[in-house]
Amino acid sequence: MFKEPRISECRIIYLPKIEDNRGNLTFIEQTEHVPFEIKRVYYLYDVPGGESRGGHAHKGLEQFIIAANGSFDVILDDGQNKERFHLNRSYYGLYIPKMVWRELDNFSSGSVCLVLASESFNEDDYIRSYSNFKEAALEDLEAK
Repeated sequence: MFKEPRISECRIIYLPKIEDNRGNLTFIEQTEHVPFEIKRVYYLYDVPGGESRGGHAHKGLEQFIIAANGSFDVILDDGQNKERFHLNRSYYGLYIPKMVWRELDNFSSGSVCLVLASESFNEDDYIRSYSNFKEAALEDLEAK
């Protein structure tokens, strides 16, 4: 039986954009605009040129990543397939389900990466070794 690769679940989701001459407004409501209940919000900023972030996967956590300012790339890998997304608008974000390896790079000057997460921080949810991730991803795919 064919199993759909997990990377196919990753997608850009557009958020409401209210345009106004005084400045635009975008808002996010949990389960309305992102497919999970938001339990944690954090952001990355002042990333030096040439540096990357991420380099891990999550066993159960889902994320929604937004370029709140500037731009950056998100490289996703489900153990079999890779895809690069360029985020550069604050009115859309990238949904990442569990068990997808993520790396962020190519940060523009002044960029801010806003992350909405489905769970509070839990170090045990992280997979920080790519070889361990590949093994776990294969097991996860077979269990689907």
